[in-house]
Amino acid sequence: MQTILTDFYTLESYEQAENGNFTAYITLNKDHDIFKGHFPGNPVTPGVCMMQIVKELTEEFTSSKLFLQSASNVKFMAIINPFETPDLKLQLDINASENEVKVKNTTSFGETIALKMSVHYKKLTS
Repeated sequence: MQTILTDFYTLESYEQAENGNFTAYITLNKDHDIFKGHFPGNPVTPGVCMMQIVKELTEEFTSSKLFLQSASNVKFMAIINPFETPDLKLQLDINASENEVKVKNTTSFGETIALKMSVHYKKLTS
């Protein structure tokens, strides 16, 4: 998997449901340089990084290179501190067609929902 978030997270496992939806389990790298600046002494996972993780996982699961066209209903509902809650569960409801991919995502740790969003990607041709 090609990633711009080098060593930021590890895909531990994933499951594909019969309806084609995916549940991915990742672990954040608490020692990544991003957390040294965001924020010193109080690390918070940047929202843009969470959005990139959803894109990268969707690319992996659809075997497609994607470009973000739009995002809607983006709701950051809890702080993701990589020292306290590094293990995340991402539910990806993927609806792919020939030229585009739509995803509804819910990211959580334990019983806490941290992020909800709907994204629309355009498939890029090689």
